[in-house]
Amino acid sequence: MTEAPSAGRTTGSLNEPYPTPAATVGQMIFDRQDKSGPEEAFQAPTADGGWRSFTWNQVIDEATEVAAGLIALGIEPEQRVAIASNTRLEWIIADMAIMLAGAATTTVYPSTGAEDVGFILGDSNSRIVFAEDESQAEKAKEQKDKLSELETIVLIDGDASSDDEISWADLRAKGKAYLEDHPNIVRERVDNTKSDDLATLIYTSGTTGKPKGVELTHANWAYEGAAMAALGIIRPDDVQFLWLPLAHSFGKVLICAHLQIGGVTAVDGRVPKIIENLPVIRPTLMAAVPRIFEKVHAGVTHQVEVEGGAKAKIFNWAFAKGAQAREKRMAGENVGGLLGMQLGLADRLVFSKIRERLGGRLRYFVSGSAALSSDINEWFDIVGMPVLEGYGLTETSAATTVNRPNNRMSGTVGEPLPGTEVKIADDGEILIRGGGVMRGYRNRPEANEEVFGVAEGWFATGDIGVIDDGGRIKITDRKKDLVKTSGGKYIAPGAIEASFKAVCPLAGAVVVIANDRKFASMLVALDPDAAKTFATAHGISDDSIEAMSKDPQVEASVQEAIDKLNQGLNHWETIKKFVILPRELTVEGGELTPSLKVKRKVVEQEFEDDVNGMYS
Repeated sequence: MTEAPSAGRTTGSLNEPYPTPAATVGQMIFDRQDKSGPEEAFQAPTADGGWRSFTWNQVIDEATEVAAGLIALGIEPEQRVAIASNTRLEWIIADMAIMLAGAATTTVYPSTGAEDVGFILGDSNSRIVFAEDESQAEKAKEQKDKLSELETIVLIDGDASSDDEISWADLRAKGKAYLEDHPNIVRERVDNTKSDDLATLIYTSGTTGKPKGVELTHANWAYEGAAMAALGIIRPDDVQFLWLPLAHSFGKVLICAHLQIGGVTAVDGRVPKIIENLPVIRPTLMAAVPRIFEKVHAGVTHQVEVEGGAKAKIFNWAFAKGAQAREKRMAGENVGGLLGMQLGLADRLVFSKIRERLGGRLRYFVSGSAALSSDINEWFDIVGMPVLEGYGLTETSAATTVNRPNNRMSGTVGEPLPGTEVKIADDGEILIRGGGVMRGYRNRPEANEEVFGVAEGWFATGDIGVIDDGGRIKITDRKKDLVKTSGGKYIAPGAIEASFKAVCPLAGAVVVIANDRKFASMLVALDPDAAKTFATAHGISDDSIEAMSKDPQVEASVQEAIDKLNQGLNHWETIKKFVILPRELTVEGGELTPSLKVKRKVVEQEFEDDVNGMYS
């Protein structure tokens, strides 16, 4: 699964043309209002289960009033204001308000525990925090004795219950009153903000130690907006579905693109509602993490397996013809004649129905945050919903490379954005320079030296990769996640895990164990939805994860998938043993990051007895 690095090779160009960025995010906001004020900008769910539309004027006018409210509370330029909330329209308005006030946003994942909330608010010296509700506010209150600079909690939902709280409505009213006496105050703040001022402070959700605060400037976000506009992937007539955590840079950069390009963004961060929302919103574009694509793929393919008979035969025939047609298209050949007719029939009988379940209008999916299996990427391509896989880190403002529609290749993360360069170091590490690279880690000089001291002018990512002949980047693994067996062979667990999930619909989260071991093994957490479907199809009465983890039929299905996986691995990479875990891995349980990546060390520690049992 590993590849020799293309050491010394560089792709991308700092001189590649793209629109001149705005000076600051605040300027981007007012520019968009000037261009598109009365046009639809956002859609958001209502309490009764419907959706409401908002214009740019409505959203930016509210953000301006909230900004004035922050100024009335004493917020000065570059001072930090935190947001602890799930993804929702008010998160975006609060962030806009902070930008318009010339302050900086500290993002806090709503799943963060009270102790870490205290560390983030303290390390960032945040003076105000927007809390989604009282449960989020309570985390800050628990740590109040350690937070001498925290003055006010703004409740997005609910009424203030103490002197240090204020409701969203009251803050907005305070700002509206302040604007009557100081009508130009927000414009003045925007005009006086500089491009290299701090805009956002995002704390990375590391698996060990305290999180590091990544300092991103107005110039970083303005560059990202301009560079993404140059790609033409997002258009002014797009309807984007945004559910990603806005505390994560992946979600934030999509808002920057929306400000730069225009269009409509439907906002709802409730992950269980994603599939249900798609046919209602009918988006033309959606970004997601690999787990979402894995669930859709597993749900469709497993349902077909369960139904069997003629439906399964038609389904498999359609995908066989789709794969043939895709191979021709990737080779630059036309798809016509008999194959073209067969493809049209396959589309009417199978592919169009899958697309309709997901809204029927998707031009592209964008995948990021972790590796997506090539098989799953190609499956979506065959269906007619291409997945453009991209790559970036919080430290590079999320968007660094992305597959172009006319130069895409599954298994790669595409070419650098205009104005960004990528180079492969001698040891295979990916190095980046360009407009998205952070200012640095807050209060962490040793960490800054670690990432900026490798090569002058370049940021060291910690990822291992290669550059192919098309200038596209392929990530082979994390530098620190490469493991070596006791026999001296290197293994890239991430690549094996992604491949396994493509052949095992039952798998939710997966962890490959191999470091200092004589062979590779695997921990498999079942996907709850897939497990229930499997139980129904196989007459299993108890469909709980714990019961299913012990069922012989489930074990046989996982073993069959591992046998299939092993056929494509080098002999030292093959999975010799596995354990099916008795419960799901979750963000709330601490085993997954908010972007649904597995915290490998945490899982290994929690299931240490199971791991040791495979090697005893």
